[in-house]
Amino acid sequence: MSEYYLGEGKADPLVIELPKGGYVPVFRSLADDHNQPSRRQFWNARTISAGIAAVLVIAAAWGWWRLHSSRPIAIAVLPLDNLNHDPANDYFADGLTDELIRNLSLIEGLAPRSRTSSFAFKGKPRNLHEVANVLGADYILEGSVLRDGQRLRIDAQLIRAQDDFPIWSGKFDRELTDVFAIQDEIARGIVNSLRLKLGRGRRRYETSVEAYDAYLRAQTLVNGEGLAAYQESVVLFEEAIAKDATFAPAYAGEAAAYVAMSGQFPQLVEQEDRLHKMRAAAERAIDLDPLSAEAHDAAASVYARDGKWQQSERSFRRALELDPNRSTTHSHFTMNLLIVLGRTDEAVREMRLAEKSDPLSHELQYFLAYGLTLARHYDEAASHCEKLPADYRAKPECLGRARLGQGRIEEALRVLAPLRDRGDRANRGYLGYAYARAGLRDEAEKLAAEVAPNPFNEALVYAGLSDKERTLEAIERMAVLGPLRVGRALAFPEFGFIRDDPRMKALRKRVGLPE
Repeated sequence: MSEYYLGEGKADPLVIELPKGGYVPVFRSLADDHNQPSRRQFWNARTISAGIAAVLVIAAAWGWWRLHSSRPIAIAVLPLDNLNHDPANDYFADGLTDELIRNLSLIEGLAPRSRTSSFAFKGKPRNLHEVANVLGADYILEGSVLRDGQRLRIDAQLIRAQDDFPIWSGKFDRELTDVFAIQDEIARGIVNSLRLKLGRGRRRYETSVEAYDAYLRAQTLVNGEGLAAYQESVVLFEEAIAKDATFAPAYAGEAAAYVAMSGQFPQLVEQEDRLHKMRAAAERAIDLDPLSAEAHDAAASVYARDGKWQQSERSFRRALELDPNRSTTHSHFTMNLLIVLGRTDEAVREMRLAEKSDPLSHELQYFLAYGLTLARHYDEAASHCEKLPADYRAKPECLGRARLGQGRIEEALRVLAPLRDRGDRANRGYLGYAYARAGLRDEAEKLAAEVAPNPFNEALVYAGLSDKERTLEAIERMAVLGPLRVGRALAFPEFGFIRDDPRMKALRKRVGLPE
């Protein structure tokens, strides 16, 4: 503004200044300045307006800088290319990619995109601008890995997405035993290039090559789907632990695998044994590494299954404090605590946060739609269900429930119809509920007989028939499944008509749910 007062505004009696290092404008009259000659006093409205406008522009610019300088830098780690060109070795490149994402999550000021979204680009032609736009990333880390016997070569480069400019690169040709040191150097290269600081502690482990190899194989299986994959991963995690009983990530991984398995309960007799192993693995992981977000997440899920809600929430929040971008933790917090306790609005907010770091995850889209359905936001829930691929296992029930909530009964019947042929693993009760809502009572009763003795699916059909007594009886038989399964069921809008029944309050108390 000084140029203005030397030119057009030199005759103005009022000077507006912005002191150096300050953000509050100062108004000064030239008549009070003994170093200036006396001038005729008058108010020039145009001059004052121009000065105020200039101050506002400066203040707005400062506000923009403060906002954007405090926003975490979004970075996507694309899957490392396996230069061995042998699919049998993909686990190693994929595992190292996972480890880089975890390590970068500990850097204050960075917001790494989650594995699921990054791996959507594995083996595909990459246009970095498109990748950055889809993932909402400011920077892309890409590279390759070659494992040759006991030698390891890793090339990596960090690229600024807006102009494809490489701001850091590193080439590492070392012994396989140096794998942790290489990961640390990559993290440091990124920290230095982006002028950040490590913050929140560092994960620096030392273990044998054999233990780490078993761990990476297990991690690759965990990222798949299905009970068999998790069971196989546990064997490998235990192999890693047998080779190194102090390797914390193996315990955390084992606990996380048990968390996933315990939610499926194919046989109830296996439940208690799995919960015991899950507790032991989570506790050991935290003892060895108190900064492991994965371990605190697993411990929180253990507490939830035991009905220890305060301890569970503390552990979930600690896990998110350690790694706020870990979408899996947001999902577990949502499905294992918030929804179970009826905190539906919080659950939806949590899943929206998860979606930011993992926008391409089908599981997150499903969980977000799940929460929106419970909140009775059926139109928005349907939009997220529609994003799921056609072969996604839960798409029919996701979209079918949303359509029922929208009152589009005939369309819901068409969407849910495939559930009838999927056997016992499908929640066919949703179809029975739709039959009942459509007035097809005979079809609904027939389906209720088909799904027995599955109490959850029976309860859905009876709820569609508005049969309060049979719905209550079926829900009460769910008590053996524990507080998580019962709590989720009671949050369903389909069961809203029995929620205030005294028998439901008694059931909540019996399984360990707060009133």
